[in-house]
Amino acid sequence: MQQGQPSLARRGAAEAVGSVLLAATVIGSGIMAERLAGGNAAVALLANTAATVAVLAALIALLGPISGAHFNPMVSVSELLRRRLTASDTLVYVVLQVIGCCAGAVLAHTMFELPLLQASTHVRTGNAQWLAEAVATFGLLFVVIGHRRSADAP
Repeated sequence: MQQGQPSLARRGAAEAVGSVLLAATVIGSGIMAERLAGGNAAVALLANTAATVAVLAALIALLGPISGAHFNPMVSVSELLRRRLTASDTLVYVVLQVIGCCAGAVLAHTMFELPLLQASTHVRTGNAQWLAEAVATFGLLFVVIGHRRSADAP
């Protein structure tokens, strides 16, 4: 641990809480948008995106000073590769991010009285899906690595 840096327990807790809240927001706002949009996919997407952006900005601003507000294993791995995070800390972050996102999904389903565990009815695989994920991950990492001050991240 670097001097002045919060403990790994505190940083891990920030990653876990942030991951729970981010996943619950993305999933919950998607559910709510679908219910309220009356079949208008554009309105649903816009509402889901607006909620996600607002909560992500708030989480980064609040938890960034504690853990770096990674909330995504690829961000943590990129910080490991940049030697800004140790291998053991990266492992803790990644495990807590995955657990946090799963808990966030269960939380969102609970809030909307849906079955806690369910399989998607939408096909989310194929070359186009993998390309889209790669582009989105590149964009995320570009923003994370490209900002000059940590205060610029949100």
